[in-house]
Amino acid sequence: MINKEHPQVEFGKTGILLVNLGTPDSTNWFDVRRYLKEFLSDRRVIEVNPIIWQIILNLFILTLRPSKSARAYKKIWFKETNESPLLFYTRSQAEKLNKNIGNGNVIVDFAMRYGNPSIKSKLNLLKEKGCENIIILPLYPQYAAATRATVCDEVYRTLMKIRWQPSLQII
Repeated sequence: MINKEHPQVEFGKTGILLVNLGTPDSTNWFDVRRYLKEFLSDRRVIEVNPIIWQIILNLFILTLRPSKSARAYKKIWFKETNESPLLFYTRSQAEKLNKNIGNGNVIVDFAMRYGNPSIKSKLNLLKEKGCENIIILPLYPQYAAATRATVCDEVYRTLMKIRWQPSLQII
């Protein structure tokens, strides 16, 4: 017997998640600092003693570097869409792929390893859309601990915290 009050449960779809490095949310000093902190706190990116590194990162790098980086981002920032070129082109790539191969059963989306949209938010969105199969496609030209492995780490960290466990492929 079907309960008419129960919301429809979406299932049976495949989600393809393109993952790129990341970008700050804006050229604002605080947004750049938040992005740099997330990126440079990843142990796969900076492989030095974490205690020493956190002192260097917080006392020197995160007080001086955000201003320089913000100035550099301002030079390339897409003012008409208020986003970085990396975000613009990654979104465009996902939209074009979704248009060409997406259908009712295949959904193509994108996430950033550092910054927004996060891997966690996009995995949750694919879950809500009924994706039981997830294909993760890191957009790096090489395999390295600081690139593809950190994407894998974040995907698994996210899935470890939730009950939903899709069929997963990382290509």
